[in-house]
Amino acid sequence: MAEDNKPANYTEDDIRSLDWKEHIRLRPGMYIGKLGDGAAPDDGIYVLLKEVMDNCIDEYTMGFGKNIELTIKNKSVTIRDYGRGIPLGKVVDVVSKINTGAKYDSKAFQKSVGLNGVGTKAVNALSSYFTVTAFRDGKQKQAEFERGFLTKEHKELTTTEKNGTEVTFTPDDSIFRNYNYRYEYIESQLWNYCYLNAGLVINFNNKRFISKNGLLDLLQHKTNADELRYPIIHLKGDDIEIALSHNGDYGEDIFSFVNGQYTTQGGTHQQAFREGYVKVIRDYFKKDYEAADIRQSIVAAVSVRVQEPVFESQTKTKLGSQYVSEGGASMKKFIEEFLSKELDNYLHRNPAVAESLKKRIEQSERERKELSGIRKLANERAKKANLHNKKLRDCRIHFNDEPNSKSKEDFVALKNNTTIFITEGDSASGSITKSRNVDLQAVFSLRGKPLNSFGLTKKVVYENEEFNLLQHALNIEDGLEALRYNNIVIATDADVDGMHIRLLLMTFFLQFFPDLVKRGHVYILETPLFRVRNKQTTIYCYDETEKQAAVKKLGSKPEITRFKGLGEISPDEFGRFIGQDIRLQPVLLEQGDHIQHLLEYYMGKNTPQRQEFIIDNLKVELDLIEELN
Repeated sequence: MAEDNKPANYTEDDIRSLDWKEHIRLRPGMYIGKLGDGAAPDDGIYVLLKEVMDNCIDEYTMGFGKNIELTIKNKSVTIRDYGRGIPLGKVVDVVSKINTGAKYDSKAFQKSVGLNGVGTKAVNALSSYFTVTAFRDGKQKQAEFERGFLTKEHKELTTTEKNGTEVTFTPDDSIFRNYNYRYEYIESQLWNYCYLNAGLVINFNNKRFISKNGLLDLLQHKTNADELRYPIIHLKGDDIEIALSHNGDYGEDIFSFVNGQYTTQGGTHQQAFREGYVKVIRDYFKKDYEAADIRQSIVAAVSVRVQEPVFESQTKTKLGSQYVSEGGASMKKFIEEFLSKELDNYLHRNPAVAESLKKRIEQSERERKELSGIRKLANERAKKANLHNKKLRDCRIHFNDEPNSKSKEDFVALKNNTTIFITEGDSASGSITKSRNVDLQAVFSLRGKPLNSFGLTKKVVYENEEFNLLQHALNIEDGLEALRYNNIVIATDADVDGMHIRLLLMTFFLQFFPDLVKRGHVYILETPLFRVRNKQTTIYCYDETEKQAAVKKLGSKPEITRFKGLGEISPDEFGRFIGQDIRLQPVLLEQGDHIQHLLEYYMGKNTPQRQEFIIDNLKVELDLIEELN
């Protein structure tokens, strides 16, 4: 018998070369980030859609095709643009040969978002069905694929269709398990395309998207005009557009874009804006304000166009480019010079706006000084409380970690899956702790119900031990740049007390750290309410309808267990519900929702409107239960 530490044989037979299809399907995270089931805005099914849409947008920015049609039906996605159309002789190559495309020639695509020739190949390889049709100068060419394999190449035909390209694909459900498209995420993505390309028209399932005023429209949709301290400042220049204002929320809310790509994790352009904005404000008022006071409560959108952008991963969520073009200005200098001229001019021309801005900064300054002493004491208390032993069972990889290995793409995919479960009670946290992935999943245990923080100031975050320790666990005291987990999952019982704790935690996040919700980091963990089983089969059910279907399927009076709390679910069972088949319900803000109005309605004084809402919904719930029974 070989010794345990003796290496296995290593020969030529162990060396294997994968073709492009196999590699993408074996390592999808390198190409599209995390897979997911559609519950998160950065899940793979939306990346596939975006890869195809980006090509349509590139055509529009080059001056070809004002309209894009998007249809989703029964998980099948069809995207049709009216650009120039893929050259007919290259239709198969463009979607099935890696590193093939027109974007290597900067004359054809000066400022495209995708330059590596991977996008549609990844969509093709990860789809159970994929077809591409090019319409060009009265002729058309079509090719069909399954999981990247060419199944049928059609002959060229004559056509009366307008020039352009149509792609239809169905994500492979053996890779994207139990997935569903959430139209809220898709519509948000489509609005961003329109804000960044004024005049572009996108039709999605017969709903029309168009923006006339670019980033000005974006901020108007994302904010409530009544809460803005001054009218939105809108500045445009060559390859740069900026819109900004201040509201009454905590933190910074900055939307950044590069060549039409929404960089959810920021990057060099966003940092350049943050620094350049501070410099201009200090110079204008001739006062050395703290940077945090200047940027507190800012809401802004920044869009730049650069040649051959460098991103930190294939999913293009963080820009790494230091320069706007080869031999051109640095990103920092480019944005700073634009702000120094345009924003400074605007403030001189609009003294009332400048005065409102100054008052907002000075308010932030007063609030910071009032908090400074409390903050210091709270930090000392957090250290004495020994957070990592008392409240937090941490994981090994964190969202704010920097890659330190050659497999950078793999690392980015891993850290995007970092998760913290916020649980109630020792039994629930114990079950999750025993069954979690220790590399990627952390557990924070609450003691009792959190405080209702609605209407309170940030002072309470430092004075309340639970809030203070949670803030430290997430590492968000100074903003989201150092956030330690991409997914913040509220894991409470599905009873009245559990629902109340959910509301209190969501109130805490919305009141003091709204960017966590706005940027899609907060979720509710769905766990089964019932276990239905016989000797051969066990089915976990998440609602009454699923239970009835399971009973019908198993027949012969199966055993039915009602889980009253998370602590009743064994660690072995829990592993199924927080692993590959995890079900997460995202906490979403609808377009136009205003945080303070929402909090007032749900967490403020008991209003007649809320009483009426509860009574109406309780009636519906009781009618449903009666019908099911």
